[in-house]
Amino acid sequence: MEKELSKTAGAIGIFDSGYGGLTIFNKIQQSMPEYDYIYLGDNARTPYGTRSFEIVYEFTLQAVNRLFEMGCQLVILACNTASAKALRSIQINDLPNIDPRRRVLGVIRPTVERIGSITQSRHIGVLATSGTIDSDSYPLEIHKLYPDITVSGEACPMWVPLVENKEFNSPGADYFIKQHINNLLKKDKMIDTIVLGCTHYPLLLPKINEYLPKGITVISQGEYVAQSLKEYLMRHPEMDELCTKNGKNRFLTTESESKFCESASTFLNQIISVERVDIE
Repeated sequence: MEKELSKTAGAIGIFDSGYGGLTIFNKIQQSMPEYDYIYLGDNARTPYGTRSFEIVYEFTLQAVNRLFEMGCQLVILACNTASAKALRSIQINDLPNIDPRRRVLGVIRPTVERIGSITQSRHIGVLATSGTIDSDSYPLEIHKLYPDITVSGEACPMWVPLVENKEFNSPGADYFIKQHINNLLKKDKMIDTIVLGCTHYPLLLPKINEYLPKGITVISQGEYVAQSLKEYLMRHPEMDELCTKNGKNRFLTTESESKFCESASTFLNQIISVERVDIE
């Protein structure tokens, strides 16, 4: 059955534990508007950032399988926690048994690949959730490509709630943003490039820039992931042929449709319709 399904073209799947992946979807869709997309947010079980490796892997695999069932041949994990804690296991252990022709890609590697040409001091900072920082995924991936780069990380547990509660422009956000930026720069005063290692964080960018010293470059993932996906499909025409191109977008959530629509407006400048699905 899987062999037959693998020959049928489908939409590109984009998965996140919640809403933040919409910042990735937005950049991908702007860059490649001709493709079809299915966005799936596991909003009923978010956040993933504080969960164990085992649970993040279990939940992510369930979501990937759900998107495969809906015809997706290629799935993007638009979630740093899922990319850090589940991607490698799914690629190595699960895909060969599910369907070797299908692909699951993450958001960390495309970001890391660009870092070497941006930093001058070779000192990098990463602002992310506790789960992503604790996984050491960014240092591990960076050192595979650039062993000379020094990486320092800072977990920012309050930043996602600030975004999801639409407090990212409030005076209350200033305290937490300033605190974590200062903590990061105290760890390494030579940092000249900071990676926003969470898909929610681009919405905090105006305030982040307020508290950063001049000369520090901030890397937001969306554009890099979109460019990397476009290049990937050019290098792999066999996968490109398995991606339908009707310019259609479909949004799914494991929670309330109305709640998703309301929150999605924070991340997208478009009116969307949403369907509720189960993935357990």
